[in-house]
Amino acid sequence: MVLRRLLAALLHSPQLVERLSESRPIRRAAQLTAFALLQAQLRGQDAARRLRAIAAGPAGSLGRRAARFRDTFTQELRRGLRERPRPPPGSQKGPGANP
Repeated sequence: MVLRRLLAALLHSPQLVERLSESRPIRRAAQLTAFALLQAQLRGQDAARRLRAIAAGPAGSLGRRAARFRDTFTQELRRGLRERPRPPPGSQKGPGANP
């Protein structure tokens, strides 16, 4: 409790805050934070630009891609279900199991 009050009093001191803001570690942390935010913003804008380019492509291009993805996904799912190993008869457990 005492430590919390002491820390709050120090952080509310304008002189201390100003001196900390001028220190090398705090300035470097601020630079790195600004760099990371700028990079994230630029990458987000680039991704949005690419998505708009895909959507603005030939009419129905995005719809055809989505349909092709759906068809491929369902084919692969069915193939995986067909090829999975079956348990031997009588070894199943659950409501339909034989006692």
